[in-house]
Amino acid sequence: MSIKSKFTMENLGMYAASAFYIIAGIILLTILPLADFPLHIGIIGILSLITAYGLIRKRFWTIWLVIILFFTATTFSAYTIFSSISSFGKNLIYDMSMIAYLILTWIFTAYIAIKRKTLES
Repeated sequence: MSIKSKFTMENLGMYAASAFYIIAGIILLTILPLADFPLHIGIIGILSLITAYGLIRKRFWTIWLVIILFFTATTFSAYTIFSSISSFGKNLIYDMSMIAYLILTWIFTAYIAIKRKTLES
């Protein structure tokens, strides 16, 4: 199978989603020692990497991990954004990155939910 045939429009969306989960997982695991090893950041990072693997390999169980990550990432991001509002502008880059993480999580969850038939085959 040639490399060009692997990169169809449908596969590009799944590869973009898996790239997002790989990058998010690596960033979360990198932040882990800097944030004094909170358990929830490690769990979200590991689940993100497992989800990326499932998306690349087109495993049927990946949709469940995406749903779990949707709720945990939304809760984590919303709580972090809400708690940093009190400092108002001191951590603007951090706040913007959490908003971007939240929005990208919603976008890729919706995309994977729409394209879930490709994971079931």
